Amino acid sequence: MSDLGELLRKARDQRGLTLDDIQETTKIRKRYLEAIESGDHTVLPGPFYVRAFVKNYSEAVGLDPDEVLRLYQHEVPAAPVEQIAEPMVVRSPRRVKSQSSERLGKIGFNVMMWSFLILIVVVIWVYVINKDSDGPKQVDNSTDITDASESPVKNEDGVAGGSTNAPTNEPVAPTPTEAPTTVVFGSKVGKADQYDIGPAGKPHKVEVKVTGGRSWLEVRTESNKGEKLYSKNAEDGTTESFDLNGVIYINVGRADLIEIKVDGVLVPDGDRATSKKVLLQPLSGGSETPEGTITPSNETNQSQ
Repeated sequence: MSDLGELLRKARDQRGLTLDDIQETTKIRKRYLEAIESGDHTVLPGPFYVRAFVKNYSEAVGLDPDEVLRLYQHEVPAAPVEQIAEPMVVRSPRRVKSQSSERLGKIGFNVMMWSFLILIVVVIWVYVINKDSDGPKQVDNSTDITDASESPVKNEDGVAGGSTNAPTNEPVAPTPTEAPTTVVFGSKVGKADQYDIGPAGKPHKVEVKVTGGRSWLEVRTESNKGEKLYSKNAEDGTTESFDLNGVIYINVGRADLIEIKVDGVLVPDGDRATSKKVLLQPLSGGSETPEGTITPSNETNQSQ
């Protein structure tokens, strides 16, 4: 067995996957997968398929395909150089204009010009007619001033008072608004990107959605060794929700097929066909500076 095949087999065993699972995920025949693990590349159709199959196999077991191809480039044949053929210039034959086509072209041009002139005349005529019809509006002076005014409101003693619509001087309390959720990159913790979730003291909901295909999804508390909340190959259309009561560790096999949101706010994961590890850390009461800048918590970084 080659070093590359041993690496892929160990990664598959760690995830509890069989060759049948890999075949279903990557759509690669099982005998080709066995050939990759054994290092017998003569079974595969060609050098191009060797690189493509190794890349898909690596993504299915959560490995970085580019890094795997770089480390084991001595086992994987180089990609063939594509030959760029010079484009062939095809000269279109000159079109011979007949006298009849020229005559029709002149008639069409004259019709278009006359239509344009008639349209301009019609627009000017409509504008002048509408301008003359809009005369100055006269003010109706037949209504008495006393009719439009409000009658005074009398109080209990019969004395006329002010209008009932008079504004009061009582202050109106502003309606409190809830602070929006913020997702800010804090630091790099091992191979995981840590994001600080604010504001502090607000309950947050994490939603993970799989779209476009099947992908490995692992969710744990605190770190990659914490309590397992979810761990398996998620099918297309799967949506899982988690309460962000503490630090949550998320590991995905295909970042381009996974969408992570906190209270509807998207968490950036690179959106590439590679694995991605993310730490979501809710801010505590002391994690915000007086200026409002969100800073990462040192306690979580040390625990990871």
